[in-house]
Amino acid sequence: MTQKEQQQLGKTLWDIADNLRGAMNADDFRDYMLSFLFLRYLSFNYEESAKKELGKDYPDDTPKDVMSKLKVNTPLEIWYKENANDVEDFEKQMRRKVHYVIEPHHLWSNITELARTQNADLLVTLENGFRYIENESFESAFQGLFSEINLNSEKLGKTSSERNKKLCTIIQKISEGIADFSADSDTLGDAYEYLIGQFAAGSGKKAGEFYTPQQISTILSEIVTLDSQDPTMGKKKKLDKVLDFACGSGSLLLNVRTRIKDNGGSIGKIFGQEKNITTYNLARMNMLLHGMKDTEFEIFHGDTLLNQWDILNQMNPTKKIEFDAIVANPPFSLRWELNDTLADDFRFKSYGLAPKSAADFAFLLHGFHFLGKEGTMAIILPHGVLFRGGAEERIRTKLLKDNHIDTVIGLPSNLFYSTGIPVCILVLKKCKKQDDVLFINASERFEKGKRQNTLREGDGDEPNDIQDIIDTYKYRPENVDRYARRVSMEEIEMNGYNLNISRYVSTSLDEIKIDLKEVNKKLTSINESIKENTDRHNEFLKELGLNHI
Repeated sequence: MTQKEQQQLGKTLWDIADNLRGAMNADDFRDYMLSFLFLRYLSFNYEESAKKELGKDYPDDTPKDVMSKLKVNTPLEIWYKENANDVEDFEKQMRRKVHYVIEPHHLWSNITELARTQNADLLVTLENGFRYIENESFESAFQGLFSEINLNSEKLGKTSSERNKKLCTIIQKISEGIADFSADSDTLGDAYEYLIGQFAAGSGKKAGEFYTPQQISTILSEIVTLDSQDPTMGKKKKLDKVLDFACGSGSLLLNVRTRIKDNGGSIGKIFGQEKNITTYNLARMNMLLHGMKDTEFEIFHGDTLLNQWDILNQMNPTKKIEFDAIVANPPFSLRWELNDTLADDFRFKSYGLAPKSAADFAFLLHGFHFLGKEGTMAIILPHGVLFRGGAEERIRTKLLKDNHIDTVIGLPSNLFYSTGIPVCILVLKKCKKQDDVLFINASERFEKGKRQNTLREGDGDEPNDIQDIIDTYKYRPENVDRYARRVSMEEIEMNGYNLNISRYVSTSLDEIKIDLKEVNKKLTSINESIKENTDRHNEFLKELGLNHI
């Protein structure tokens, strides 16, 4: 499917969502819409795999009237009825091949037929299907995957009958809207991402909880997939482990995976952590919807700052898990609670604690602790981390003295749904060889929008702001006028370890030097010319008998 068709599918689904949600809050409707899209993907993938597994025994040519008499809506349901003794072995085989099982009456094809016929059993069947997928479909249970979807919510209707009717309408419209499009993981995955972005735009500030705009996601992903010691060598062939400790809906992790795979490389396993339960569920669905097996990723629900994830809480250094690439877009300047236990925490002990008014450096140090010796970390933070004093200055200074801060990238304002402030990307490494810091001031290279600014992507004759940032990071030039510069540690030390980008790369134009003697000479000449022409004009006025000027 072409990119245009993928965008069209996303737009089709968004139009359906926009028209059907009525008075329902966009965030609430998002959960229904994305869950149905997820069920559709799982079902299609499962049915296609079942066809291959069963071969000529798969009864997909059963006439509609026969299916009606058997009271079934899917071919697989016929096979289950006729081969009851073989079902257990079939499901074991499906778990080996596609890593999950869906009961025939829970498949999307059955659900849509119930919706089309306005069947009163739709709501109950759907609810049972969601519970089955959560607890029994996968080898590793996905408990709570649909916990935020209340099929008995009064937002769908006051009575069970009204709710069933509303669900029938929603599901039927979705089914019709996507009928002409491919159901493969790339297509539906892209549509899912598009919808997340659209719902994020509609959610305003709340969107910061779950969505990093794709353009910024691309920059971070490209940076961490390039060779850590020498980015000019190009992308790495393999990333064993990748982490996003504030993963939201998981789009940033998936972007890293895409960059590596498009270059013929591979990823061992993806790890994500998310505190918000709704967003945590979105992330798990997003991984599966992009064709990932449940063994290829691990998303944990818990508080990153409290380090509640057991695999990241190993006190024994020999058991410490390390990551080849770390990306993150944590909440900006989050207030957090400090205590004596945190002061001795292995993540912060060498640097000190971030102030309670802003956890930015706490997030950074959490990720940096788990960064592998040959890894790259790219994190989005507010500009305050570059120049604020106190505890943040002490942390920043030590990171600089230890030569761990590789690049500082300043982005334009109003790129995010969650805030209008300009933000920066910090790139950190433990294998850094250069004894300088690269500053990229991209704050004035963007396209202004009514509600939100965007980075240009080189369409037509326009500049490619995204590629400019990536190429500048990759080739690390000494100086690009009014855009980038490599700054020595001596100069940074002279500035008190202040990383305010404008100190090192100013975007303002140099003032034009004015030669006052030359200006005075020109003014004198002009005044003489005025006097000469005025005298001549007065001579004409005198001849005409008019008053002088």
